[in-house]
Amino acid sequence: MTDHSHIDDLDPAVFAQRVPPGFVFGTATSAFQVEGAVREGGRGPSTWDTFMAQPGRISDGSTAAIADDHYHRYREDVALMKELGLDAYRFSLSWPRIQHGGKGGANREGVAFYDRLLDELLAAGIRPMVTLYHWDTPEELQQTGGWMNRDTAKRLGDFAALAAEAFGDRVDQWVTINEPTTVTLNGYALGIHAPGHGMLFNALPAAHHQLLGHGYAVQALRAVGVPGGIGMTNVHSPVVSARDRMTDRFFANVFDTVHNRIFADPVLLGQYPKPPFGSGRLFRALSEVDDEDLKVIHQPLDFYGLNYYMPTRIRAGSPKTGETPDGEAEVMKEVPFSLEPFPEFAKTGFGWPVAPEYLAVTLGDMVERYGDALPPVYITEGGVSYPDARGATGAFHDDRRIDYLAEHLAIVLNGAPGIDLRGYFVWSLLDNWEWAAGFSQRFGLVHVDFDTLERTPKDSYRWLQAVLAAR
Repeated sequence: MTDHSHIDDLDPAVFAQRVPPGFVFGTATSAFQVEGAVREGGRGPSTWDTFMAQPGRISDGSTAAIADDHYHRYREDVALMKELGLDAYRFSLSWPRIQHGGKGGANREGVAFYDRLLDELLAAGIRPMVTLYHWDTPEELQQTGGWMNRDTAKRLGDFAALAAEAFGDRVDQWVTINEPTTVTLNGYALGIHAPGHGMLFNALPAAHHQLLGHGYAVQALRAVGVPGGIGMTNVHSPVVSARDRMTDRFFANVFDTVHNRIFADPVLLGQYPKPPFGSGRLFRALSEVDDEDLKVIHQPLDFYGLNYYMPTRIRAGSPKTGETPDGEAEVMKEVPFSLEPFPEFAKTGFGWPVAPEYLAVTLGDMVERYGDALPPVYITEGGVSYPDARGATGAFHDDRRIDYLAEHLAIVLNGAPGIDLRGYFVWSLLDNWEWAAGFSQRFGLVHVDFDTLERTPKDSYRWLQAVLAAR
């Protein structure tokens, strides 16, 4: 079970005393998961529209066609944020809503939606953190290879320029790209997310091209002269070996390289990591990279966004099942290592281990690996899914989510030597459409009835609201 001893008191007034001045509290969402209105306002199709229409891809057979209907209900949602007392809101722009096909000029109706949202946030005193790319590649770009095609990186740079021109005067911070790790591993290597390719290590060009797109996007934002800070976001998972054996340690090192190092090292250090001895052939696609590409990727950043959900335990030997943290992947059976459970920890609705102590390990790893090259850090996502049930009074008593948030926030607020931690964004404001899990996993501080779209703040919302009010 999780050790709660590092939390002195869940009383909001006591907990609030831990919060340093200027520490930013926010929530996060992504366009495809909350907006709905997939055929309104001149929005074009994305690779996720195509993927979710394929039978068997989404666990509950649902679609994001309506999702939370944030496109029409954004005023109600901003009011919930204001009532919560948030400092900032991290959301993503729908690339196909703003730029059809990923090429050409901006769609005026798409721009107008985000104009309304930004103005509503600023009127509520909430700072916008805008993510340019959160997985919804325009379908037309996917048809020409998506992130396996180097040209898609250039297209993201062009999209960044459009967004900067349209919204640059009102955006407090920009995230170029969200979790290139997840897009590469789930989308191109394992096939459990869009576009559904099972290429294993042959998917690594998709990683490089996303990082290149990040670099082009930073250049475009700076060329326009946006006043807001610029960073990127990746998901980090500390990796441990299942047993004290050389083969387990070797594959743990391989997994750490492919999940963490190949995404952070080029951005922060300007080079790809040296593959673990004996694994060079797996990483061949990254060994032939042009130095000019690395210069584009290695841009000065104002901050680094770190998403943390869980650690990973690796055991040598092909897995008996294709199970992954995000779903079943048949191709996983061909990998020479397996992802092992953490029976010592409680589990989330997804079956992920609740392990806040490994957030501290992640922060320590970042300091050890990047040192002075690490800019200020925001935890740009942290949160948990549980099957929240309505109580007899109509309330949602999600005590486990309160525990989760308090435990993880305590780690962040305690700080880590050598790292400048600036804020924490809870995933998520609303229960939403959770990619391949559909509506089966609820991460929200606010419950959403997916039939009526009624919003109901949970106890975790009220707890965080009290913490923020007591600062």
